[in-house]
Amino acid sequence: MAFFRPPSPPTAMHLLHNDNDFVAIIKPAGIGVQPDKTGEQCLLDQAELHLGQSLFVVHRIDRPVSGIVLFAKTKTAAHALSEQFKERGLTKTYLAVVANLPEPTTAELVHYFEKNESKNKSRVYTEDKAGREKGILKYRVLGSSERYHLLEIQLYTGKHHQIRAQLSAIGCPIKGDVKYGAKRGNLDRSIHLHAHKITIKHPTTGELLSFVADIPSGDTVWSAFLDQINNPLVP
Repeated sequence: MAFFRPPSPPTAMHLLHNDNDFVAIIKPAGIGVQPDKTGEQCLLDQAELHLGQSLFVVHRIDRPVSGIVLFAKTKTAAHALSEQFKERGLTKTYLAVVANLPEPTTAELVHYFEKNESKNKSRVYTEDKAGREKGILKYRVLGSSERYHLLEIQLYTGKHHQIRAQLSAIGCPIKGDVKYGAKRGNLDRSIHLHAHKITIKHPTTGELLSFVADIPSGDTVWSAFLDQINNPLVP
């Protein structure tokens, strides 16, 4: 399996991978993946300008979230990658910082989602009902500081604001995520949620590829957990 980390120092676009079929980029918090109602330049715009070609969106992470985003270069690659996201044919690992320690410290969460379009927010329930969509993730605590706890999250489905809503539902909103119950926001309007690792099959060759995005630099809260991130305990 091929394994990729960002170059040091990273390129202007924080490219992890670039071939004829797709590109993997580290998105900073605060920028959207694709055009939205704000009209602000998005990651797609920047990537197309940087690479000098049109790209296809195959998945998204939220504006205040940092981490790995993939764009396809061809319709064929876009379809192949999109199918992997739809059919859970890949592995997605996130890191999150929360103020409240979850109990138990390792668990699988299953909830049923309803999206409020007008508020751009999801509500989650423990009971299934017509119109609700099932969301599943697994978390484990990697470490704790005096004020915060670091969670590693395996995301098995891709619902709207899934990690944010599910952690909030168990009383553990993500640091800075006032939309889902955090007591205060971060100054830069980010939240402490990071798309840390993704493993896919190459859309053409079928080779297994794994990409890792280091945590945002210059953030004291993330930096406090650097040892646990680089040397996670075996579950």
